[in-house]
Amino acid sequence: MYKLSRLFVLLTLIAAPAMLHADSGESTRIVGAKQHALAGSGRNQYRQKSEYVLKELDLKGGDVVVDIGAGDGWWARQMARFVGADGVIHASEVEQKKVDAMKEKCADAPQVKPYLIPLDSTALPENSCDLVFLSKTYHHFNKGGHVDYLRHLHEVVKPTGRLCIIERHSAIRGGARAKEHGWSPGLLMQQAEEAGWIAVRCELITGTYHFMAIFVQKDLFPPEPERRRPTDGDNQN
Repeated sequence: MYKLSRLFVLLTLIAAPAMLHADSGESTRIVGAKQHALAGSGRNQYRQKSEYVLKELDLKGGDVVVDIGAGDGWWARQMARFVGADGVIHASEVEQKKVDAMKEKCADAPQVKPYLIPLDSTALPENSCDLVFLSKTYHHFNKGGHVDYLRHLHEVVKPTGRLCIIERHSAIRGGARAKEHGWSPGLLMQQAEEAGWIAVRCELITGTYHFMAIFVQKDLFPPEPERRRPTDGDNQN
């Protein structure tokens, strides 16, 4: 019995590092010069990492999502698999022709609801969404209007809802078009905090030059209790 116990402890110690690594997420250690090189091709190579993105979003059955600037509806269709029949993906666009195209492409996914939105609003009821999702849309907002739009999103997101923004990292080398169609994570953090959002995650999507930032509402963080200043009496034995 004693030998079996020692064997069990030994096996536990051997397995522990592997278990810790499995639960700790992707390592940031650089193991090769090409670790962060592009792993795909085309303008939407980051879509090849969709399973990783969707895992990070941790969508549940019945969730309500608004995909702002849904484009061709690709991400909306992916998320529809996770929210199930009771969930909704509001796939919004500012051009009617894109809305019409999405309706045709998403005809087999009733959870996806393509609709037309104005430039400055989601046009959704208050406290109606569990997640706001923007994939390569943020840089299209009107210059100087980013903070106001982020403030508006508080209206449609539930108190425990989240905001996810995916953009091309503008500081990573690329042509003029890459800078024009990207954003700085630092600037995004500054604008989000000004608008009352707190980042709970910001990371590069490995194999792409895109980053993903996830925010929650600042109101979720109660103020720290005031610390009582020590007095002379506190130092007495």
